[in-house]
Amino acid sequence: MSRRDRLKGLFDDTAQELAAANYEEPSSRGSAGPVRTMALTLGRMEEESRAMQEALLSGERIVELDPHLIDSSFVRDRLADQPLDIDDELVQSIAENGQEVPILVRRHPNDDERYQIAYGHRRLQAVKLLGLKVQAIVRKLDDTDVVIAQGIENSARRNLSYIERAVFALNLELKGFERPVIMKALSTDKTELSKLISVAKAIPAEIVRSVGAAPGIGRRRWMALAQDWNGMTAARLAKLIASEGFSAEESDHRFELLVAELAKKEAKPETTEFDWKPKSGGKIAGRIKSAGNSFTIALKTGDAPDFGAYISRRLDELYEAYRAGRLQAGE
Repeated sequence: MSRRDRLKGLFDDTAQELAAANYEEPSSRGSAGPVRTMALTLGRMEEESRAMQEALLSGERIVELDPHLIDSSFVRDRLADQPLDIDDELVQSIAENGQEVPILVRRHPNDDERYQIAYGHRRLQAVKLLGLKVQAIVRKLDDTDVVIAQGIENSARRNLSYIERAVFALNLELKGFERPVIMKALSTDKTELSKLISVAKAIPAEIVRSVGAAPGIGRRRWMALAQDWNGMTAARLAKLIASEGFSAEESDHRFELLVAELAKKEAKPETTEFDWKPKSGGKIAGRIKSAGNSFTIALKTGDAPDFGAYISRRLDELYEAYRAGRLQAGE
């Protein structure tokens, strides 16, 4: 196959994958915002394909590289990559026919001896597995180019799940990318991007990592979870996500377990109430009440106002002594 044909093959391969991925998208993500996303993706296909064809057919040279010198992108888009095995269709195809479509890389911005991949992650995995050199085009790309290339590739590979899209969007924003760039990388609009970022901000990263990609859980359910999230929610889930049974489940079921745990009504702690009088005697008495997150001391009789003021003036001192005691006890 000539160099021109191989370059054209890369363009054709990408365009076909994009088209296939976009026609699958409605069934995997539902309606409303995702429908707008699909329309945006389809609308930019011609523009991206034309730009890629012009670039790849402009005479760029294909080189052979050691795949172990190629690093992944500087920003993660997936919560967990699906590893290939020797029986995978792509691996078998490369083993039988060679790597017909090159990957796209750039020189690593922090190491002149290494490269960073922009497009072709699965092909790179397959070549590594087979112990071969990888066919690659080395192009000068800035960070924005790499991010947008990742977005194109995610349309051609297994679609990102909703929560992966949300985390990817937030990661890009935290790295300083402007929203128009993030919108292009994710093929989405301003409204839907705001929702994605709000979901990723609301739910703690450790909870998202524990649940995983949850490919079967869509936009509405993640948004509902984000809306109900608060500090107490995370405390309730700590024991669940630390259990072996939780981590052994598939990602979708882990999400279901999380939601089921949150739906449980917490048992109200028993209220305890009793009277207090000083052992040494005195003109004071108290009524003490403990109920869940509240604790009340009500003082009465002659010394109550003065003793109450005495305690109030020393609340900071008493609280610091309490905290120091807990630290010494290792709590």
